[in-house]
Amino acid sequence: MNNRRRITGVVTSTKMDKSVMVEISRTYRHPLYKKVVHSKKKVMAHDELGSEVGDLVKIVESRPISKRKHWVIEEILQKEIIGKEVELEEPV
Repeated sequence: MNNRRRITGVVTSTKMDKSVMVEISRTYRHPLYKKVVHSKKKVMAHDELGSEVGDLVKIVESRPISKRKHWVIEEILQKEIIGKEVELEEPV
């Protein structure tokens, strides 16, 4: 196994051709004030797998593909179903 960084994140935009924006969220405790801090970062990743908005993906560090792309989607961990709501039948 190689020693490239692997991070999980959520796909937020798929408007580009073979590229997606992935939001990486991190929660940690502040070293001095001991408060819980939530931080988010958006990175651009190369997408050959065809992920969609809302998917949970694992991205891996790679060589620079373009000016802003340094990550590649390794696998889709969870597919998000958006717009499909299940209607419950009302008892008559």
